[in-house]
Amino acid sequence: MKRSANYNTKQREAILSYIISLDGTHVTAAQILQHFANEEIPISRPTVYRHLEKLTVSGKIRRYTTDGITAACYQHVDSGVDCHEHVHLKCEDCGKLMHLECEKLNEIQNHLSNRHEFRVNALKTVFYGQCANCIQRLDKHMESQQGGRKPI
Repeated sequence: MKRSANYNTKQREAILSYIISLDGTHVTAAQILQHFANEEIPISRPTVYRHLEKLTVSGKIRRYTTDGITAACYQHVDSGVDCHEHVHLKCEDCGKLMHLECEKLNEIQNHLSNRHEFRVNALKTVFYGQCANCIQRLDKHMESQQGGRKPI
């Protein structure tokens, strides 16, 4: 029985190490499973979800859900980054979730707080659209459909 508990600790550490290696990039459970499959490291779906839950509860990673429909994503908790201070951008094409720190948005948040007595919950504030990679991919696709001509 001790061997199993030790094995699970190794799996938990492997999952955490992988998430840390992403340097702040968000990752879904499916992406974690795919990573370990690509590395030919056997780890089951229930094991990944169990350890993600434990790592979230322990405060080592943060769990994000944006719309209640798409899969949750996870990010290593960096002591120097506070998600309460910035909003998030969610790509509707690839699902990437990004942090956005922008002085203009800080001005809007301050305005809403001071002028309208409304405090924005930045942790749950998400702007939806397309990331640069997906825009570029779409532009290339459009060009190829038009025979290499750029739209006017």
